[in-house]
Order: sequence, then C-alpha cells, then structure tokens
Amino acid sequence: MVSILACCANGAGTSLMMAMTLDKVVKEKGWNVSKTHHCNLEEGKETAENYDVVLCPQNFIGIFDPARDKGVKVIGLKNVLSAQEITEKLEASGVPLV
Repeated sequence: MVSILACCANGAGTSLMMAMTLDKVVKEKGWNVSKTHHCNLEEGKETAENYDVVLCPQNFIGIFDPARDKGVKVIGLKNVLSAQEITEKLEASGVPLV
C-alpha cells in the first residue's frame, strides 16, 4: 500500500483541495493507497520521509530533495486541482498503485 502527502505553502486551502482531488482519483481508480494527508511545507519537509509520494506545486519540489534522496517520489504539479494531471503523474511515477 502506498501513502501520499499533499503539501502547499500554508497547508490550509490548496493542499486540502489537492488531497480531496487525490482521494477522488484514488477511489475512482481503485488504487491501493493506505493513507493520504495534507499539510503545509514546513510539516511536509519534516515528515516527507514517512510517505511514498509527495505531491506539491511544481515550484516547491526542491524543498523535498532530502526526501527524494531517500527514495520518496516527489511530484510537482502545474495545476494542483487537476485530477487528470494527478492521475497521469502518479501513473508515470512507477509507484505501485494497484
């Protein structure tokens, strides 16, 4: 099972909407995702290593380099509310979703 973290600058609006879109995609696709969580960048930076995947706006991906170095897939999104982009990038990531 896969765990996914959704992060944005403040951890309130954007990351919540990203997580809601992610949950909708996971349900529609029937993916094996054990947990999703949303938070701000500070919390995300501290906890990213506890997740298999981090989703964030594209301009923040560098913040997660230490987690990426430890095997976490970090996915930058152009449109954090796009179910299509989330689906495509997760499917292309190589993370075992099914």
